[in-house]
Amino acid sequence: MVSKKSRSEVRAGKHRRIRNRLSGTPECPRLAVFRSNNHMYAQIIDDTVGNTLVSASTLQKDVKAKLEKTNNVDAAAYLGKVIAEKAVEKGIKDVVFDRGGFIYHGKIQALADAAREAGLNF
Repeated sequence: MVSKKSRSEVRAGKHRRIRNRLSGTPECPRLAVFRSNNHMYAQIIDDTVGNTLVSASTLQKDVKAKLEKTNNVDAAAYLGKVIAEKAVEKGIKDVVFDRGGFIYHGKIQALADAAREAGLNF
């Protein structure tokens, strides 16, 4: 009998392979994105010491108040803008984009494009 891996297992494997190539440094930290069915999360991480420098998600009250829904492309774009503004405030301009094993399409692409427009380079 053929056993098929679940989508979450496939995504986790892709993420492990991506993480073998990407890592954040103090000069160029990693912008990690996670998307669940209901929310999106983004954080900027310095992997040399394992610290989260900046984080944002659609669960935060100030972000959630501006959104009609928390799981669509518009919410992802707004989250990208928010994370980029927080990063620029802390003096972070260059990042490495970690799509978390998700396909670079739709919500993930909208978040990345919005972050680029708001001032992040990757």
